[in-house]
Amino acid sequence: MDKTIDATINTAIDTASGDQDIPTPDFYDYPWTPLSSAETDGRFARLTWSDGVELSAYVLWLRENAVGNGGVDLSTREGLIDPVELTNDIAITSLEVSASGSLIVEFAPDGVRSHYHPGWLRHVADGNHRATSWLPAPKTWTTESMSEPPTHDGSTVLTDEAVFGQWLDDLVRFGLARLRGCPLDHDFNALLASKIGAVRDTNFGPIWDVVADITLAGSDETNSTANTNLRLGPHTDLPTRETPPGFQFLHCVQNNAAGGHSTMADGAAVVEAIQREHPEHYEALTTLNWIFFNRGPGIDHRWSGPFIDHGVEGAPLTLRAFYPVRGFPDMAPEDQPRAYEAMRCFSEMAASTRFQIDYPFVPGDLVGFDNRRILHGRDSFDSGGTRHLRGMYIDHDEIRSTARVVSRRLATQSRQHNHRFHERSAL
Repeated sequence: MDKTIDATINTAIDTASGDQDIPTPDFYDYPWTPLSSAETDGRFARLTWSDGVELSAYVLWLRENAVGNGGVDLSTREGLIDPVELTNDIAITSLEVSASGSLIVEFAPDGVRSHYHPGWLRHVADGNHRATSWLPAPKTWTTESMSEPPTHDGSTVLTDEAVFGQWLDDLVRFGLARLRGCPLDHDFNALLASKIGAVRDTNFGPIWDVVADITLAGSDETNSTANTNLRLGPHTDLPTRETPPGFQFLHCVQNNAAGGHSTMADGAAVVEAIQREHPEHYEALTTLNWIFFNRGPGIDHRWSGPFIDHGVEGAPLTLRAFYPVRGFPDMAPEDQPRAYEAMRCFSEMAASTRFQIDYPFVPGDLVGFDNRRILHGRDSFDSGGTRHLRGMYIDHDEIRSTARVVSRRLATQSRQHNHRFHERSAL
């Protein structure tokens, strides 16, 4: 190691107004967590906090995150340095910890002197910069642990950020969450989407109607079995796409039909059980491809993939499980018998009382669920009547982004509230 600089020794700082206003490479408010020391270690800056947490920051990473000094644009907070400019002649010529605990680095060969917010550096050291940060960890469930969707107040979700945040967290955690008492306004989906992000458009349109009518079974007046009184087994929507929609939202505006309870099963829990209890079926479900395609006039979406698609590391689970659009086995003939056997096992488990919950749709309910994880379906209707749902898709990216923003905003508000409380208590 080349040298050590302790905050109690080196108090040099070249910002007259105090450095707690240092801009960060993003727009978040970080608590001020002062560094206790910094030392160079080859081409790394080894940073330490008073509680012993450390961060090894590479010289080129520090240089490209220098806000307002050619690294990160102050207005957009986006990087400016082309990778070809990140050459090995860039080096740390001096390293300091200010009196208030920020990091000051001077670089060669351009002589740039840059200040770094210690709270922003600390959030990297704590791993809060990762893709999973500020989101609840996914939690699998069965009928033993959950008998109905986690439910929140739909009458206040548009105005109460705490309710909105809790609902989003349950969507991410369980893949399923319900709002109860929503307005029956047909535009409610659009209002909810305006708080989240872009709606995923499909051949059904950005917002679409599922009007289950007993008179439509076997007729040519519908383009989907969802608009009949027929049972729908556990499935996920649009496996015909390279990337099926992330989350689906169904808002009930009318229901005077008997029967037709909605069903939900946690596909992630089913996958875990099959991997543990039927490893030979798990192998077939994850490696043997099927061709899925839309059979509607005027559209020809097709995709080949396995029933259980784990994708690349870190990608969300994708279940391709919709039998009305599963067209052809895309595998060797000798693999087809075991592919069918494995698929039958999966569907039997998903529809079993071990995994599948059922509940009625009440007007004013809005149920959101992860379309690539949760297997949804519907019992057949017992008699006449109509059930009218308004549906839309919103991709994972939008849900997760909004959940992070709301979670961080609520945490900041809580921290500021606690700070004001302690200030008042000290008076």
